Amino acid sequence: MSAFSLGLNTYSVPYAMFTENRDRLVKSLIEKGIRSGIVLLKGGVASERNDTDHENLFRQESYFHYLFGVKEPSFWGCIVYTTHTTTTTLFAPRLPEEYAVWMGRIKPLSEFKATYEVDDVKYADELEAFLADVAAASPDAPLLLLEGTNSDSGSKYLPPSLPTPFPKPPDTTTLFPVLCNNRVYKTDKELKLMKHVSKLSSLSHVHVMRGCKPGMMEYQLESLFQHYSYYNYGCRWLGYTAICACGPNPAVLHYGHAGAPNDRALNPGDTILLDMGAEYACYGSDITCSYPATGKFTERQRGVYEGVLNAQRAVYEILRPGTSWVDCHRAAEAEVIKALVGLRVLRMVEGVTVADMVERRLGAVFMPHGLGHFIGIDTHDVGGYLEGYPERPKGAGLKSLRTARILEERMCLTVEPGCYFIDYTIDKALADDSLAIFIDEEVVDEFRGTGGVRLEDVLAITKDGFENYTMAPRGVDEVEDVMGGGKWPPVKDLHPELGRKSLLTM
Repeated sequence: MSAFSLGLNTYSVPYAMFTENRDRLVKSLIEKGIRSGIVLLKGGVASERNDTDHENLFRQESYFHYLFGVKEPSFWGCIVYTTHTTTTTLFAPRLPEEYAVWMGRIKPLSEFKATYEVDDVKYADELEAFLADVAAASPDAPLLLLEGTNSDSGSKYLPPSLPTPFPKPPDTTTLFPVLCNNRVYKTDKELKLMKHVSKLSSLSHVHVMRGCKPGMMEYQLESLFQHYSYYNYGCRWLGYTAICACGPNPAVLHYGHAGAPNDRALNPGDTILLDMGAEYACYGSDITCSYPATGKFTERQRGVYEGVLNAQRAVYEILRPGTSWVDCHRAAEAEVIKALVGLRVLRMVEGVTVADMVERRLGAVFMPHGLGHFIGIDTHDVGGYLEGYPERPKGAGLKSLRTARILEERMCLTVEPGCYFIDYTIDKALADDSLAIFIDEEVVDEFRGTGGVRLEDVLAITKDGFENYTMAPRGVDEVEDVMGGGKWPPVKDLHPELGRKSLLTM
């Protein structure tokens, strides 16, 4: 059995995982009434930096990776199926002889066939003749191409240009929603890989916690994470741009971009928010840890932190198949509001309950993003809003939810409540009489510039609940102990309600 691995003790990903993904796709298409078909996808293409000949490090296009697991650029993949048979053919670029001088040995087609465990491999310039032969042999089989809109980015996935017109117009409507929905539900092999990547990402966060101290730069924390996950586990990629924010910067939800490149120094009174997840074999993790730069929480830092942790706990109490993701979001908001009442940032008004405050969207002032998202090959994985499933809700905060689906077994999601002190959202709320009545302006001003807290876990929905794949320190006691040099993983799980079932055996 062929597998992807980077040697030493790195994780071995069987290519049979991608065969299972193809089989699931064929089964889903047949269940949709497409009893035979020709599925054609084009893989990613290597790119250069702007107008130079500097080749960017290639990462495979996600749908193509899901079905074929090919790591090289410029491939095509074709699945020809009926109710009885399935044949997979890859098409590799025909490389010039001088490729061997600059890029290394040119692999024969037989090597690709053995590695990726497909039925046949041809050259890409043979695709036209291949499609003509398949069309002649299966005149009733539609050509299924991928086309659709990503509900997170709004970007269109456009079908590839064919080398020659197909005998009949291709079907560009069926494949996209089916393939998206398949990616929502992970196979056993995918779940095992997801668990591994979150475990190593958790340990990488612990490594950063132990090395963190005032006076360091944010980018040094990013560097510690990248080195640990790559050196020990072969993770050349992160799943997304690292967010390493301290001081006021945690209030910038997607901090770390080119205009704010993790370049502030850590001060003793800062809260640090680190949102980083490694990627291995194109499957990623997405974990956020928040803690004080000194390793010891002040009373105020603890108050905000415990509120966010309680938001996670509230979600985990109801997290199981059949639960609405929107209800999970509201449960998290309620705990954040309670914490802010305890800190005197918010005040209760006679006749108004916390549930009423949630309905008035007060929680969105301090948690303007959604509770979390699907995760897999992409950090914000696909399938959030498909036809036949709940539509995107309206209202501040709720409209930022990346899905509104009812939870089902084998879904992988993040749970990432937060509490932030963002000038824009606070000022906007103070100008709104319906919200301003709950806010103590004098106290909230004391929290401006302190950033905020986010805690983010990766988990899988199981038959009767969930399993939390994130095994980073979470309780205040755990965080302070680890930052003080304590053992991790611990000898006892002090917070079993967090669902970290493999914590003591990781």
